[in-house]
Amino acid sequence: MRSIARAAAAFLSSLAVVAQQPARPGAELHIRGATVWTGTNQLWGGDLDARYGKITRTRTSHDGALAVDLGPEAFVVPGLQDAHGHLLGLGGALVEVDLVGTRSYADVIDKAKAAAAKLPKGSWVVGRGWDQNDWPETTMPAHRALSAAVPDHPVWLVRVDGHAGLANSQALQLAGIGKDTESPAGGEILRDSEGLPTGVLVDAAMAAVPEPALDVAQVRERLLVAHDECLRHGLTCVHDAGVSRAVLDAMVALHGEGRWGLRTYVMLAAGERELIARGPWQTPDGLITVRAVKGYADGALGSRGAVLLEPYADRPAWKGLFLTPEKGIAELAQRCAEHGMQLCTHAIGDAANRAVLDAYAAVQCDGGLASRRFRVEHAQVIAEDDFARFRSLGVLPSMQPTHLTSDMPWAPQRLGPARTLRAYAYRRFHALGLPVPFGSDFPVESVDPRKGFYAAATTRAEGGDVELRPDQKLSRAEVIRGFTAHAAYGMFAENVLGTIEADKLADFTVFDRSLLTCSDAELLTAKVLLTVIGGRVVYDGRGR
Repeated sequence: MRSIARAAAAFLSSLAVVAQQPARPGAELHIRGATVWTGTNQLWGGDLDARYGKITRTRTSHDGALAVDLGPEAFVVPGLQDAHGHLLGLGGALVEVDLVGTRSYADVIDKAKAAAAKLPKGSWVVGRGWDQNDWPETTMPAHRALSAAVPDHPVWLVRVDGHAGLANSQALQLAGIGKDTESPAGGEILRDSEGLPTGVLVDAAMAAVPEPALDVAQVRERLLVAHDECLRHGLTCVHDAGVSRAVLDAMVALHGEGRWGLRTYVMLAAGERELIARGPWQTPDGLITVRAVKGYADGALGSRGAVLLEPYADRPAWKGLFLTPEKGIAELAQRCAEHGMQLCTHAIGDAANRAVLDAYAAVQCDGGLASRRFRVEHAQVIAEDDFARFRSLGVLPSMQPTHLTSDMPWAPQRLGPARTLRAYAYRRFHALGLPVPFGSDFPVESVDPRKGFYAAATTRAEGGDVELRPDQKLSRAEVIRGFTAHAAYGMFAENVLGTIEADKLADFTVFDRSLLTCSDAELLTAKVLLTVIGGRVVYDGRGR
């Protein structure tokens, strides 16, 4: 907390700092021989040089300059960004029980049982990543088999989207959830035919589970694991969605110790009212910028928590769950606007997207709403009349291409044919002239941006030949811009990031082949050779 206060006091409203300060004084970098894609209409002839953290047209000559020789097959793009991820969640997924890719409920139970065998009796078994849509039996699981397999530990296993979880009998008991417990507003306790809780808790109902809080050391460990994983995958910047005071304090402390090299655009958790009231600020080198707030309108489509205007095609009379009523969204939006903060609201269903647009439209602020660049995170299912409202209000749809390929086996059954044609509409937003920042929503999806490239360019699942929304395919250049220039615009940084131009910040990602001309399959296998942030090589994948 004290480190945040010191940073905020020193750099409050210093948004120009990122364009003025070097990433590391005296650092010089000279990249020779590679093909450089600038992201603009201008070609980059010759080598690529950086001095004092910025791109320069002048050849570096200092004796301490780092020279990197690459062949013409090496392909340099502006530093890749993930415009929507969760760093603490990614770190947790890497150190907890990993349930991503489990092919059955039995697989989930086996992994939980194996983890419990390594822990003292009574300690919590925590994991994340299961998705019942990947199993032969696609109904939500029930806790009885899990409780029988792991009787001596409370178990809490969060679904892949983070909007539902499965508790065993011990965890349900500790949560105080029984037959007579009512579902909270904005949540649901799933029940069996006898009215007993199945163990699956959706959205607001998840809060009852008394999962032990992380201590400072655990938060730092998870942040650092996530930090390194992002750099390894070529990410130079992450828009970290829903950051608490404790997590931000740990991140700023790591930065002060010289251990944080990932450019991070922080979206504060909506409940951090004091931090929101402080307004925008950043560290002097611009690596950490606090200028946004993450809100929630609804849940997720996979757990039927997304709010739809009409009932789910595969669950009649059910329309989903609002996590925040429209009045609450409007109040948060007005508060953000008054403090110069950008609001980024999670909205999946068409009813949730409409409610967010309505709330945004009511905001009163100097310069108009468009100047605040409010965002809708996911913008996954949109009512026909609401597409144009994004443009008229100046609201940015921040989207995740891999949601399409992950959801494609079951989304049409959830939505029905008509609504499916209004979902995952990247190209339609492009046609409206809107920047569309791209990300992954990790750890809901993989942190690997190559999977996002493939999804947006092909609308196919990996290894499959079925396309969902093929009319929404983007060109390779458009896909890369989603992870670079459009993401930079989404964080007010288009003047310093997102393209390769003289005097911009020297953030690059280098691959071993051209992402513009390689085959679709090679989009998934292109190797990250270098990750460069502020002219510093922060990951070197050559020889690995």
